[in-house]
Amino acid sequence: MNNNDFINGLYVKDGRLINARPDSESGIAKAGAIKAAMKNTRKVNQIAEGMELADNKKNFRQLKF
Repeated sequence: MNNNDFINGLYVKDGRLINARPDSESGIAKAGAIKAAMKNTRKVNQIAEGMELADNKKNFRQLKF
């Protein structure tokens, strides 16, 4: 592809117009999305850990000493 094929981040490939422009999301919006994703990940991890602890307690109660 030649540099002449690119016009404002758009180019033609196999007869289709391809958008190669960078995302228009601002840095603050990206930071907010990352923060929300981290919060969701923490919640999921806490729930999974709680379920694992509950299973361990059940298994421990079934042991005979």
